[in-house]
Amino acid sequence: MIQGSIVALVTPMTEDGAVDYKSLDRLIEFHIEQGTDALVAVGTTGESATLDEQEHCAVIKRVVDQVNGRIPVIAGTGANATKEAITLTKKAKQVGADACLLVTPYYNKPTQEGLYQHFKAIAEAVAIPQILYNVPGRTACDMLPETIGRLAKIDNIIGVKEATAELQRVRQIRQLTGPDFALYTGDDASSLEFCLLGGQGSITVTGNVAPGLVHEMIMAAMAGEKEKAEQIDAKLMGLHQALFIESNPIPVKWAVAEMGLMGQGIRLPLTWLSEANQSQVKVAMRQAGVV
Repeated sequence: MIQGSIVALVTPMTEDGAVDYKSLDRLIEFHIEQGTDALVAVGTTGESATLDEQEHCAVIKRVVDQVNGRIPVIAGTGANATKEAITLTKKAKQVGADACLLVTPYYNKPTQEGLYQHFKAIAEAVAIPQILYNVPGRTACDMLPETIGRLAKIDNIIGVKEATAELQRVRQIRQLTGPDFALYTGDDASSLEFCLLGGQGSITVTGNVAPGLVHEMIMAAMAGEKEKAEQIDAKLMGLHQALFIESNPIPVKWAVAEMGLMGQGIRLPLTWLSEANQSQVKVAMRQAGVV
């Protein structure tokens, strides 16, 4: 089971919006040195919505190749069309990803039965471990615990990323799935509580900026070391909040660039972090000791 601090990796870009593969390599080495437990390539934070299919697959392949088996790589391959999600998932498997992360279909607002059939079709089409991703704040689609429980019966659907911040769902989903089904949070601010309740880790945005601290905090929480986890999380709380002061990944890309790990590149319709909000992110970075 993949567990721990799983960083939803930003996709570095040049100022004209081209993917910056040299900076991507440097970021990967930074995360491995800092103790990150796994990486998600081309998830929400990796700007999956603005990369075309060729770029999407090229970034996944580059991450897999650079990691070279040292930690697991999870490829973001979700789409709001089942056929497209199957195509991306097949390509991720071909380039050697360890698992895939599949967001609920966005915009078209399927029923719970539609969600079940969508994920069932992808799982049956591609023999790779698959993690469901529920983030209704972005997709306008909430996959209910009962639907997750149905999908957990499919062998290669191995877990779910729950980005609702509704902690009562941890117990609900666990009761409906069993101990071998991985539960990951997608909400940094409540990741400590989520892991204390039995979650297997966090697919984290904050981990882009403070990977060592996030790893230590998640490990302590998973071990039930509440006091230690709380002491570490106190240093991170400012980042948990500031990195969402504008739409993700706007603040986190600014922060990673401020650390000198990549340039100032992002794609429209996303824009660079406004000057008015930069000071708040910088204060949070100082609190966490990363600048």
